[in-house]
Amino acid sequence: MGKIRFVDLFAGIGGIRLAFEQAAYSLEIEAECVLSSEIDSDAQFVYEKNFGHKPLGDIHLIEQLPEHEFLLAGFPCQAFSHAGKKEGFGDTRGTLFFEITRLLDTYKPQAFIFENVRGLYSHEKGRTLATIKHEIENRGYSFNAFLLNSANFGLPQNRVRIYLVGILDASPTFGLISDVGPKDSHSYNPQQLSLFYPLKKSVAVADVLEENPDNKYDCSSAFVEVLKQIYNNDLNRLHGVRLIDYRGGNSIHSWELGLRGKCSADEIELMNRFILKRRNKIFGNEQDGKLLTRDQIASFFDHPNLEEILDSLVAKRYLKIINGQYKPVAGNFSFEVYKFLDPSKISVTLVASDANRLGVYHNNRVRRITPREAARLQGFADSFILHPNDNKAYHQLGNSVSINVVKAVAQEVIMKTLYYTQQRTQRFENAIAHSSRNNQKPV
Repeated sequence: MGKIRFVDLFAGIGGIRLAFEQAAYSLEIEAECVLSSEIDSDAQFVYEKNFGHKPLGDIHLIEQLPEHEFLLAGFPCQAFSHAGKKEGFGDTRGTLFFEITRLLDTYKPQAFIFENVRGLYSHEKGRTLATIKHEIENRGYSFNAFLLNSANFGLPQNRVRIYLVGILDASPTFGLISDVGPKDSHSYNPQQLSLFYPLKKSVAVADVLEENPDNKYDCSSAFVEVLKQIYNNDLNRLHGVRLIDYRGGNSIHSWELGLRGKCSADEIELMNRFILKRRNKIFGNEQDGKLLTRDQIASFFDHPNLEEILDSLVAKRYLKIINGQYKPVAGNFSFEVYKFLDPSKISVTLVASDANRLGVYHNNRVRRITPREAARLQGFADSFILHPNDNKAYHQLGNSVSINVVKAVAQEVIMKTLYYTQQRTQRFENAIAHSSRNNQKPV
């Protein structure tokens, strides 16, 4: 198989294709994309800029796949709303995964690689994944599912995704090892999880940061001044800080920033204790969202002016009263940054919804990470053309795959597929030779 052909479904901006082509090139094999499909016009635009042709649109309109050896698909994480309601398996009808199986029935390639979110592994208590496995195996493919973390493949990002792989009429043993990695991006230690990616020096956020990005990525001066006040001008303390209102720990909250009105030290102290203490079992079994009475608050915040402090926090809308009980008015307050990355650690997961609000303190600047830095977190080379609209670029990169991980998966799948193809060819040739000998007439 001097040249391999592949189909790229749910292609996005082309991350899976790019990684697959890199994998083939590393194995000195030519790879040709014979069909790609992506419904989003903005993603089509970026795909065409980088690969020279525009993907087909709606997958429902594709009637048949052309000849190819590998099927790639980063299919969307739909709800699989009927999963688990029929003979122990979910029902894939009406989902986009069904479009993959429909097209598989028009032409069966030698192997496939699918990528999806981690939650697919446990969705509907595993019944959804069992459904997918059932549908794939019924078509003659092996089926393996790996949970892989981008941080284990040379990228400074704590990103876990599921990779589904299989080969037609084969029973391969892959060298990949599932490992979801650390719960916290600050406790990561690198692991060797693929023969193609041996243990190397771990990379950190600092390795992907631009030295002098455009000033448009700087946070506002008002926001920076408040941060300086909170940390007594030591902005190095921003490393790893979250801006969130329903957790304690290494976090900054709206009342500390004074987003709804400046708070006194006592008001800040009360709010910080409130969001921690309301999780205590003595106030109920709920994990979050406990409403507390004045007396319950007084049990952990004994202050002679408690009534005044509570009234002030209610007036500023940091607290609200429901049936005589107090509840924090927590949520997303559109902070300029929702998480400051630590340059010496790895990043939290890049996601489409708020990739544009990841921050960093670097070279004496408090700023958001740039689209190019987001691309580097995903393993895209600087030569890859991003969408000119920053917000669209952030969104696309948050939805994309990590190039290094897909490349490692593709290398394994390509090598195993070539092996089994060679084995089948050899068996076929042996059978022909055997038949030819048996049919020879004696002289």
